[in-house]
Amino acid sequence: MSGVRWVRPSLVIVGAGPRGTGLLERIAANAPELYAGSGSDPSGSAASGFDVHLVDPYPPGGGRIWREEQPPLLWMNSQAQDVTMFTDDTVDMAGPVREGPTLHEWAELDGRVFADRQRQGAYMRWVYERTVAALPPGIRVRHHARRAVRVGGPREGRQQVWLEGRPRPLLADLVVLALGHLDAELDKEQQGLAAYARAHDLVHLPPDFTADSDLSPLEPGEPVLVRGFGLAFVDLMVLLTEGRGGRYETDADGELTYRASGREPVLHVGSRRGVPYHSKIGYDWTGERPPLPRFFGPDEVDGLLARPGGFDFRRDVWPLVEKELGFAHYHRLFAAHPDRTAMAWTDFEERYEKCAAGDSAGMRALVASAVPDPADRLDSAALDHPLDGVRHTSYTALQDGLRAYVEGDLSRRHDPAHSPDLAVFLGLLSVYGQLVRLGDIGPWWHGFFSYLASGPPGPRLRQMLALSRAGVLRFLGAGMTVSAADGVFRATSTTVPGEYVEARALVEARLPHPTVERTRDTLLRELYAEGAAATPEGLLAVDPSDGRVLDRSGAPHPRRFALGPHTDARGSGAFTRPRTGGPAFRQNDATARAALAFLRDLSCRATAA
Repeated sequence: MSGVRWVRPSLVIVGAGPRGTGLLERIAANAPELYAGSGSDPSGSAASGFDVHLVDPYPPGGGRIWREEQPPLLWMNSQAQDVTMFTDDTVDMAGPVREGPTLHEWAELDGRVFADRQRQGAYMRWVYERTVAALPPGIRVRHHARRAVRVGGPREGRQQVWLEGRPRPLLADLVVLALGHLDAELDKEQQGLAAYARAHDLVHLPPDFTADSDLSPLEPGEPVLVRGFGLAFVDLMVLLTEGRGGRYETDADGELTYRASGREPVLHVGSRRGVPYHSKIGYDWTGERPPLPRFFGPDEVDGLLARPGGFDFRRDVWPLVEKELGFAHYHRLFAAHPDRTAMAWTDFEERYEKCAAGDSAGMRALVASAVPDPADRLDSAALDHPLDGVRHTSYTALQDGLRAYVEGDLSRRHDPAHSPDLAVFLGLLSVYGQLVRLGDIGPWWHGFFSYLASGPPGPRLRQMLALSRAGVLRFLGAGMTVSAADGVFRATSTTVPGEYVEARALVEARLPHPTVERTRDTLLRELYAEGAAATPEGLLAVDPSDGRVLDRSGAPHPRRFALGPHTDARGSGAFTRPRTGGPAFRQNDATARAALAFLRDLSCRATAA
């Protein structure tokens, strides 16, 4: 063996947040089967193992979004019992199950608590440390607290991963891009608003991660237009109220009152729908679960993928999804609330099954005959457009109407008499697990899912009502548009025709929507410029079987993988609910096994040489 220089195989994972940590956990779980003892050093004395380089300027485990250094006022958006980083036997994967505690078990919290993000960051750090400790002795991990700015190298040779501020690249046999959520360059509208703000000394905060935004230019008592009513707005609301010294008090009747500090701006908020995301459901499931999937499962997805001409989401996919959600809803209604139905379940089920997906007239007729009260029927169009047809003569009149809407949502989502809502939530989770296989299906579904299934905890909506009563928060309504004229920003909505609100500050309360062309991540942008494929929506295209990056001819790169929301195999969120077969776990396992097999074969070839 004289003259042979042994080079340890190496894997570079760009991104050390939940996805990178989850991949590392799957490597630890699969390594005993797929890699142990596969290679040796030139003397043949010991298994050589390989090196894992984690590249992320933020701490491993939480990464940027879930780092421990966040304001303690910011909460998780899931109950502690619904957050896990560990697999179970519901996950359809080739690798072994390695169970571990949920957040509430690890932190010894009430499972119904919405923990703060600092606690979640600590959980993620612990998961990372436990994962590293579980790796076989030959696998070494090193964290590089820098940004990766470029990936180069031949398809069949070692890759070079260039780090910010480093003159030489990391050499890698494989690279996995687990980049998480990304920043984006401003689109044309945002560029125009930003330029107008600079020219007229206004404040314009473009889409951003709220915890990272500089909110100091938003002056006390000044009106601020806010476009966006989802989770980014909730964070903004918290940081500009409690974060500035305000506090809440509860009176004898249980109503929440906000005591202002005097440092708050006045938030005028609107959006496309004009209402906040639906509250998290505040009761537990009891009884039989709907048998899902029923009308949108693996066979239906196989059929869609096999279509020679492809498929259109609204024409071909949505009718199947809508029928699946309806089945979950009515299965629960008939099982838990039979007194509110006018037909035997077996008869309804038989006729429902015969209704073709997309036959809205036939479905409406069946439901009308079986469910007397329209309030017990599932109407997805009305859910998606809750203020359609609602008109007010002034923004003052709108406030009472919107408060009544939020109060009604809170009441419904905490009342098990409306448990079909929870069945629909379970249906949404089932559907999401199937839709992952279809790749990029456009932005509408993700917005609809988030609006119904990923809304804020109930206490946040109660705070929103208190802020509204205190005059710190004012509703603008649906169909919100923003223009820049006469030295100010001006907001209008379809809910209050002919009226407008002016302000010298505008906040876009939503996450950036980066495409591979507009992302601020130079690594991903250059990867695309050099030939990586992208979907029409600008997501990085990957092989659905193992996450390998595809080129524009459809060929997978043998040494580059990608996982996460910047790809067309994105999952439903950063974390998985226990016992829901999380697709992110399945993807992580497939990528880990492919990487281990590649590195094992590489090590064996090197040993033979």
